Amino acid sequence: MCAPSGSNRAAAETGRESFEVADVVRAHGAELRATHRLAPVQVQALRAIEACRTQVLGGRREVCDGCGKERRAWNSCRNRHCPKCQSLSQARWAEERKAELLPVEHFQVVFTLPHDLNPLAQGNPGLIYDLLFRSVSDTLLTFGRDPKHLGGETGFTAVLHTWGQTLDQHLHLHCIVPGGALSPDGSEFRLARPHFLFPVEALSPIFREKFLEGLRDAFDGKKLRFARGTENLADPETFAAFLKTLKRHEWVVYANGSSSGAGSLVDYLARYTQKVAIGNERIVGVRDGIVRFRYRDYSDGSRSKVMELPAVEFLRRFLLHVLPRGFVRIRHYGFLANRHRRRKLDRALALLHQPPLPPPVPAESAADLFRRLTGTDPALCPFCRKGHMRVVEFLPPLHRPASPVPLNSS
Repeated sequence: MCAPSGSNRAAAETGRESFEVADVVRAHGAELRATHRLAPVQVQALRAIEACRTQVLGGRREVCDGCGKERRAWNSCRNRHCPKCQSLSQARWAEERKAELLPVEHFQVVFTLPHDLNPLAQGNPGLIYDLLFRSVSDTLLTFGRDPKHLGGETGFTAVLHTWGQTLDQHLHLHCIVPGGALSPDGSEFRLARPHFLFPVEALSPIFREKFLEGLRDAFDGKKLRFARGTENLADPETFAAFLKTLKRHEWVVYANGSSSGAGSLVDYLARYTQKVAIGNERIVGVRDGIVRFRYRDYSDGSRSKVMELPAVEFLRRFLLHVLPRGFVRIRHYGFLANRHRRRKLDRALALLHQPPLPPPVPAESAADLFRRLTGTDPALCPFCRKGHMRVVEFLPPLHRPASPVPLNSS
């Protein structure tokens, strides 16, 4: 059985044995690397997850200034695909977006790619994901400019999400769209009709056409790689037939508003901004080379079920969702685009008779943010709950042949 390293504290608090993705990596990562071809960014993610919050990354020795108890706290890997490293980033992102919400109805619009594109995306993740962003943004901006709808520049935030509940590929983009647009001359903020943004039955074919046109251009420009399982698509006639098949598919576009306000949409989307394919809390067992994890079966009334996968297959699916190095999975468009967001938001707020955005404030430290959000002091001693843990020694990474470095050393 795989021992749940890194999760001993959770096990002690709940009385149940707990497991982590890191446990699966430590026990079966070598087998995966021996049997599958991995991209460098995937190998890096495995190494980071395996080392996160262990002595491999070094850390610090802390002593309580009250009871004198001590503990060792190991550094986080900060890899964006690590299940243990994203919660504060998620909270910070949600707060920043909520501060920018306009006092109008907001909508969530989701654009989904057909699963027939999954094999091609595995060999060309950056290209396919960029094309998804571009097709969606062109579609929404085009509809926003149409006088039949808003007749101006809309704005929205889009977040890439690549997985389903069972870690399979499910490529889609979540967008939060304010229900309104700035007129071309900036003299008016034009509101959408109540509870209606754009007709999804009209969005879908435009989205499909823009994506397929971009895919055809990528093929003609020889920008596509045809990895194992897609080699036949390198033939022009076969690729043309593939495009025709995709065009016959129904491309799913879903839109809805929020009965509980725009803030709830931001909270919902925030779960996808820093989230990885599966959180440690969903893993219920790792034994005899099998990983058992909870998932929600949306085809069966969203019932919670447990799936079993061989450990190597579990890791293979997990790595499908590791993004290319430097890939930006959260993007802003229209009047929310980074280069002019503040100026155009202030203009929209003025037209809606609202005060401008408050001036930027210095970024909060992780400790201060944790303290404000949870009401808990992260330095509070976990033993006596009265004193505070003070760092007395820095502990170097395990691979360095050096002794611990005291804080007061010169």
